[in-house]
Amino acid sequence: MQRLTQPSNRLQVRGFLTIYSAPSALRHHIDWAIQSVLGNWINLTWRQQNLVPGTFRTQLEFRDRAGASAEIASALASWHYLNFEVIESGEPVGEIFRFTPELGMHRVAIDQSGAALLSENQITQCLAKSFDEDAIREGIAKILGTPWENQLERFRSADTLATAHLRAI
Repeated sequence: MQRLTQPSNRLQVRGFLTIYSAPSALRHHIDWAIQSVLGNWINLTWRQQNLVPGTFRTQLEFRDRAGASAEIASALASWHYLNFEVIESGEPVGEIFRFTPELGMHRVAIDQSGAALLSENQITQCLAKSFDEDAIREGIAKILGTPWENQLERFRSADTLATAHLRAI
């Protein structure tokens, strides 16, 4: 007897995309880029980003094959005006991609609790390039993505303040 469908060997993962700021003119292009990666119609809800006038923000939760987050991050990084992060939760490890125009792209593997996983090679490279304790601290912070976290935290804080303001009304 012949199979009617092929077995799926694609690992399904859960992803979460947050675009913290994007120029208005790019919103439709971003929608199309994400749709081309995920292969289905999405409807992003864009809200004004008050922190950077003239920009908008959005969020999207999705389920797709492993590696879809990397494809989304690559597609979005081609527009240098965006601030975003894409999180892919997989078994046993996932990934976080962060992007800011000033710093570019950062990629780090994470465990299921969201903690960054550093490889032996990353630590060895950091130690090889460092001559003192401060350089080691800076190198490890860069591997962990601390500069990207600091840049994106202001957007997260603005979202929290907006929510707190709405609840107070």
